[in-house]
Amino acid sequence: MSLKFDASFDPAYGSAVAVAPGVMRLTARNPSPFTFHGTNSYLVGQDTLAVIDPGPDDNAHLQALLRAIDGRPVSHIFVSHTHKDHSPLAARLQQETGATVLAEGPHRPARALRTGEGIRLDASGDLAFRPDATLADDALTSGDGWAIRTVLTPGHAANHAAFALEGSGILFSADHVMAWSTSIVAPPDGAMADYMRSLDKLLARDDRLMLPGHGGPVTKPRVFMRGLKAHRKMREQAILDRIEKGDRTIPEIVAAIYRETDPRLHGAAGLSVLAHLEDLVARGAVETDGEPALDGVFLPVC
Repeated sequence: MSLKFDASFDPAYGSAVAVAPGVMRLTARNPSPFTFHGTNSYLVGQDTLAVIDPGPDDNAHLQALLRAIDGRPVSHIFVSHTHKDHSPLAARLQQETGATVLAEGPHRPARALRTGEGIRLDASGDLAFRPDATLADDALTSGDGWAIRTVLTPGHAANHAAFALEGSGILFSADHVMAWSTSIVAPPDGAMADYMRSLDKLLARDDRLMLPGHGGPVTKPRVFMRGLKAHRKMREQAILDRIEKGDRTIPEIVAAIYRETDPRLHGAAGLSVLAHLEDLVARGAVETDGEPALDGVFLPVC
């Protein structure tokens, strides 16, 4: 199944954009190869609001949020996960509004850390973040004229959550499903097996619109997610094919299958390959000496 990305998106920096009844989007000015045009924050409600993903610790974005809030009460701040482009502004926004901060939990790795991996975890994670309340799967949080249901979706991050706006068919999909790109799954933050299980979980739902953490909406979620799943399976098969052809290391595999990718993303591509290899080794489809690692040697199963 072909996967068609949609990169058409106007971030409208500093302005609130209506994206659905009772839902406004503001995009932080933190563009990069990983964040596209920047991180999307969402305001939900009319009189008393909820904020989903306040974004990076950026004063201009905070001021834009406060202008859009326009003095209305904010009862809840939902945080999808604790990467530094999504959660850090929660503390300052809470100081301004007094809202309760909710998330699955603090930042943590998807598995036990190995030698040297703490540096990568620290670099990407908002280690200072602590929610006022933790959210379990299927938890329903009610506000003034709205209710948001938590849908835990680990994979991109161990504590990743999506949020469903009850009665609307809208899912705030954060970084799990995005129209402009595939999600980065990079150990030790994330795990490919978790990502694929979460994708199947969302495929079993009947959401009609997904509003992601970066870029524009996903307007045909089921079709798009089937394409995402097929893409991941094709990537897995490409890795297996490279190993069968004699590639033994992650840099060799990346050079072969990501040759059309922006070189600035090759480091992330290597981590994505590692995520696939962790899953393949666990399933007995690939062999390696010890735990799968970025500098490991990988062999076909005899």
